[in-house]
This record gives sequence, C-alpha cells and structure tokens, in this order.
Amino acid sequence: MAKKRTESESGDNTAEARSYFEEALARKDTSLDQALRPPTFDDFTGQPRTIERLRVMVGAARREHRALDHILLHGPPGLGKTTLALILAEEMGTKVKITSGPVIEKPADLAGLLTALEEGEILFIDEIHRISKVVEEFLYSAMEDFRIDIMIDQGPNARSVRLSIPRFTLVGATTRTGLLTAPMRSRFTLQTRLDYYSHEDLFKIVRRNCQKLGIEIDDAGAIEIARRARGTPRIVNNLIRFARDYALERADGKISQQTASAALELLEIDQYGLDEMDKRILRVLGENYGGGPVGLGTIAVAVGEEANTLEEVHEPYLIQEGYIARTPQGRILTEKGWRVSGVKQKFSRDGNQPSLF
Repeated sequence: MAKKRTESESGDNTAEARSYFEEALARKDTSLDQALRPPTFDDFTGQPRTIERLRVMVGAARREHRALDHILLHGPPGLGKTTLALILAEEMGTKVKITSGPVIEKPADLAGLLTALEEGEILFIDEIHRISKVVEEFLYSAMEDFRIDIMIDQGPNARSVRLSIPRFTLVGATTRTGLLTAPMRSRFTLQTRLDYYSHEDLFKIVRRNCQKLGIEIDDAGAIEIARRARGTPRIVNNLIRFARDYALERADGKISQQTASAALELLEIDQYGLDEMDKRILRVLGENYGGGPVGLGTIAVAVGEEANTLEEVHEPYLIQEGYIARTPQGRILTEKGWRVSGVKQKFSRDGNQPSLF
C-alpha cells in the first residue's frame, strides 16, 4: 500500500502509462494488439470497397440463416486481414478458429481442424499460400461438398471413410496471391484485395488507438505518425508505442508534433516514412549505378540484404510511392526517388539517361 501511495503522490508517468495498458487488457481480457482491433464493420477504418462487399455477404447470409461463403483476403502484411476475419465472426454471431498455412503440414492436421468445427463457424488460415499441395487438394472437397475422406489402417487393410463436416466458412489470407493455384483461388466466392491506407485513414486510426490506450496526443502528433507509417495500421500501432515511450522518457508525456518527429527520427524513419534500408536502396541506385536500371540481385548484394526481403518488404512501398520503378532491364530511380535519395542528378544531352555530377 505504501508503494501505491508513493506512486500516486508522485504522479509517476511510467506508473500512469502502465495503468493504461492494464485497463486496455482488462477491457478485452486479451493481448494489447487484440484490444486495439476494431470489433465491427462500423469501427473499421479504411478499405471501403472490401468492407462493402463483406457487408453484402454477411447481410445475405444472416437473412437466409446460413454460413458465409468462402472468402480470400489478399494484400500486403499488416493491413487488417486477421482483424476482418474476427469482425466477420462477430457480425455473424459465430466463433473463429485461427491457424496458419505452415502449421498444417499433412491432411491429418487439417482433418482435425475441420472435424472440430461447429455449424457456421469460421476457419481462418493465414498465409494460406504456404499450404502443401497434398493438403490443398484435401481441402477442395471440404470447401465444396463439406465432407472429407480419411484413410484408416495401412497396407492391405487400408480403406477410405467419408465423413461429413459442418458447413463452415473458410477465410484465407495471403500476401502472395500468385502462389495459390488456380483451382484453389476459384473455390473462394469472394476474392478481395486490401490496399495501403491513406494518411487520412491512418490519422483516424492513430487518434482512436491513442484514445483507447489513454495516451495524450494532439492532431499534429497524430498526423506526424500517420504520414510516416507506410500506409499500414500495424506500423501505426508500433510507432504509437515507441512515441509514447519517448514522450514519457524525454518529454512531458504528451505526443506532440515535435515529440513524434523526434521519436521517429530516433528510429531512423524520415518524414516520408522511409527507413534506413529504404534510403540505402535509393542511395545505391543513385550513387553506384546512376539511377539504374539495376537487377534486384545486384541491389541486394550492394545493400547487404536478401533479395527476397527487398522484394517483399521494401520494394512494394518504394514502388507504390513512386520512388523506384521496375523495367524489363531492372530497377530505376524515378524523379521522385532522385529528390529524396540525397544524390545529385543531372541528365545527358538527350535528357533521358541520368548521371552523377
């Protein structure tokens, strides 16, 4: 009791922040990330076309008292695919079981999941493109006919037994749609892509999540975090936490524009949302190769990173924001990329090929 009184009397910002987290966890009785997830479509910010499509499907299913049709959510990581699966379960008044593709190694693993489902329940498989081909084929009959074939015994005594399973909804999530086979994709009634969020939507998410956590932030601070979050709500939540820690340690506990900017500069995230590796890629393209074109493997060696990491983590944002472009010959810096790379540029007489001073 003496310790609690001391903390109360001193107004310790750290103890106050801890109470915010404890309250958030108590409200949801789950992890902080889950506490920040919007529970319904009305609370979900962004992705208007996807939300409208899902509302239509949910409304029709509820009207006819049936399970939802199968849904495939695809797009970059951190945009809300898992959150939407949880919202679908909430809107349908049912439960959701969450697993991931790499976990389901053999048909028996999938059979255990399917036979444990209840009528109308949702099975959410994250990274569904990583399911093996054998398991994928086993899933076809479950999705279409709601039955599975199980082999009993081995050798001469082996026999197949067909089991009926409850009508369920498969919600698949993938960051690499191209790795799904055509037969698999065709079995989803709805295939919808989640796009990167606008700064306006991210600003709303920052304000809402800070309010949930009891973190004091002004509009300028929220804007600063939103425009550096690379269009991704998951990154927003990470930046909010670090900015809050920075504000508690080196400011007055309130996230202002100046505090948010200083915190994110400490993370080496600049005003454009570019991190150190992004800027290294742009500098290498400008300094070493005159703006390109350059092959991805060459860039990977030059910056000391795996080519797959560059292609899946860094390139999507750089391309979408117009800093680099893909050509048949390789990657090139765009005009916008030259401006933020910190490398001086000039053009040859034909005005096309950039070179260095």
